[in-house]
Amino acid sequence: MRDKIAGALYGMALGDAMGMPAELWGRERARRFFGKRIEGFLDGPKENEVAFNYEYGQFTDDTGQALVLLDSIASTDYVPDVRDIALRMIAWAEKENAWENNILGPTSKIALANFRDGIEDSKPTDKALSNGSAMRIPPIGCLFTPDRKKELVDYVYGVSRATHTSDVTIAGAAMIAVGVSSAIVNQDFERVIEDILEIEELGYRKGCESYSPRLKERTKIGLDLVKKYGEDEELLSQKLYDIVGTGVGIIESVPAAVAAAYYTQDPNKACLFCANMGGDTDTIGAMATAICGAFMGMRAINPKYIEILKKQNDVDFDSYIDILIRGREKLK
Repeated sequence: MRDKIAGALYGMALGDAMGMPAELWGRERARRFFGKRIEGFLDGPKENEVAFNYEYGQFTDDTGQALVLLDSIASTDYVPDVRDIALRMIAWAEKENAWENNILGPTSKIALANFRDGIEDSKPTDKALSNGSAMRIPPIGCLFTPDRKKELVDYVYGVSRATHTSDVTIAGAAMIAVGVSSAIVNQDFERVIEDILEIEELGYRKGCESYSPRLKERTKIGLDLVKKYGEDEELLSQKLYDIVGTGVGIIESVPAAVAAAYYTQDPNKACLFCANMGGDTDTIGAMATAICGAFMGMRAINPKYIEILKKQNDVDFDSYIDILIRGREKLK
């Protein structure tokens, strides 16, 4: 169990850091700049208005905010506390100069600024369509078994509502969380996909109604593309980029991440596949590689990747793995 949970956390950091250099660049621009493909950790280019903040092997706000969530739930005895989460998110953002350095996503930027300034306005979170809820959620999936979908959705909502309360953002986050949850205990990836698709409706019931394509239907398109083009990785990547989309909208990034995880089923492959997709590569990589890391465990991840992640990030990964193990036991 510890190996699987560690796989999810390190997998998230791996996909995040590997996807960082090309973050929010179009596919062709990234190919021209990096000389076709990214094959390993790279420094964030000074030309990239977000990635310039990071050096090779460093994870971004996706994993950074996930660790904030874990710090919060550990401090509140695993009961989600929206105020505690918001205050910790603001402290993290200020430490990272996140507003000035354009690190925060569009919804989180507004929601956290409103909370900081004492402005009560739920419209930004109720109408959210961005992927901030899902990008930081993978470790939360470690706290529950996949048969407890209702409890997992409630918990996802509890840790997300400081910034995201719309139906599509809760559903998308729940899909990623249950993907991790299912990958920990199932050896058949088809069962992981079943759990991901099954939880979607529960997520939509929890959040405020928005107008957006349905996540389940868009995810099915991605899965069909994997089945149709899976023997040609470059063509599959292009089709996912063109048809499913790889942008910051949760309707694109979550289906793209699930499709990438389904295609690779291996954290070492997932991180590179996502890094070369174009678009929101760090977030899609974080979500997909977390699921694959949970599926195969930390021992399956290239030890050199683990070594670099530890060296380049000022984080005690073991302490966060302990938080997740204690939480899994506490929330039984």
